[in-house]
Amino acid sequence: MAYREFEDAAFSRRALLRGGAWLGAGAALATVPAGRMAFAHGASSPTAWKNVAAMVNEYGSSGKVANMVAAMGWGQQDPEIISKGTLAIGQAAPAGIDSLYRIYSMTKPITGMATMMLIDEGKLGLDQPLAEILPAFANMKVQKIADGSIEDVVPADRPITIRHLLTHTSGLGYGIIQKGPIKDAYEKLGLIPGQVSRLPIPGLGRGVPVSSLAAFADGIATLPLVYQPGTTWSYSVSLDLLGRVIEVVSGMPFDEFLATNIFKPAGMDSTWFQVPDSEIGRLTANYGVMGGAVIPIDPANASVYTLKPAFPFGGAGLVSSPRDYDRFLRMLLGYGKIDGKRVLGELAVRVGTSNLLPDAVDTSGTFADKAGFGAGGRVGLGDQAGTYGWGGAAGTVALVNMKMGLRASLFTQYMPSEAYPVHGAFPVAVLADLGSMAAARQSAK
Repeated sequence: MAYREFEDAAFSRRALLRGGAWLGAGAALATVPAGRMAFAHGASSPTAWKNVAAMVNEYGSSGKVANMVAAMGWGQQDPEIISKGTLAIGQAAPAGIDSLYRIYSMTKPITGMATMMLIDEGKLGLDQPLAEILPAFANMKVQKIADGSIEDVVPADRPITIRHLLTHTSGLGYGIIQKGPIKDAYEKLGLIPGQVSRLPIPGLGRGVPVSSLAAFADGIATLPLVYQPGTTWSYSVSLDLLGRVIEVVSGMPFDEFLATNIFKPAGMDSTWFQVPDSEIGRLTANYGVMGGAVIPIDPANASVYTLKPAFPFGGAGLVSSPRDYDRFLRMLLGYGKIDGKRVLGELAVRVGTSNLLPDAVDTSGTFADKAGFGAGGRVGLGDQAGTYGWGGAAGTVALVNMKMGLRASLFTQYMPSEAYPVHGAFPVAVLADLGSMAAARQSAK
């Protein structure tokens, strides 16, 4: 998974927006022996997460980032918040549970669960062909050589399905992943489902995005697939395309669907595609890490997230708070219920957090290495079953372990995410604390 993070002192587009580097978080947490899970539903003391706290304190006071906030919770209990640092380097306002963060690809599980809601309601089928909803995808072509010529193509062997879109096995590409002609074509057509800054950052000249999800979907349908559907796990625009599926099937704009059917009933009142003017004071600054220097690339008062996006990016477009995202995770642990209110059907959550990969797909060597994939998030397999979650391009990461009743999330803002080992270090810290808690309980018996 190594790659060049910078080129000629400029941000690499792939490094900056890649955002799927999960780095074994689910696998690490799921390796707690079954005998240690007895403590899972007991409340932890304020000092129980010592390794998580040490990580937060180190990053939050080192100058590597402006802040770091962890939200740790069991079942339906209130989260414990561990935080250090300020909204921006040099500012006095502290970051905390209600600060706002660009969660990038942590948007994908939300879009995935919105899709599961429609499947649970019988308005979509998990294995329904995409072309039944978006006819332009009826006769897709596939590159003979991945990332090769976009003219040298063959017919798709099978239709793209909703399952394929949920699990990144549709064969679709991603402008931040692909190379060569297909990447150029995505950019030329404005098939750009993400944003970083208003500033002209070297290496991020990716063209002008189309102005609607309908135009995005229509444009994607004109290009060949990179892989045959259902054969290969490859990070893609599929969750963004599901935004268009959702609005066609529901009859509601995608952003309105999320707000009405997930955010409002789940009590997530600080999650948006565009930060309202009244809430800019809570928005953290985002930084680029270049040659050891930490450079502001999206300050709050001039953030690109204060502007209306070209269209709602279902794969990487949301801003949220630690409180809100913890409520999303808590709702999942409640199998669709939170505070006595049902948001999703139980079956939708159970299926969405399970392995939905087609049988032939092997995730070895990918962002989902040696794991399964559910509705927009990585899932554990075998003795790792029960873990579901994903990370974001600016250093955020979140997961639930359905067996343990654990929810864990971490928020900070820097790019590229691989500049620091946050995605990998957080689950390691959580795992170490779980082991200490289990040992303490055992010795107290």
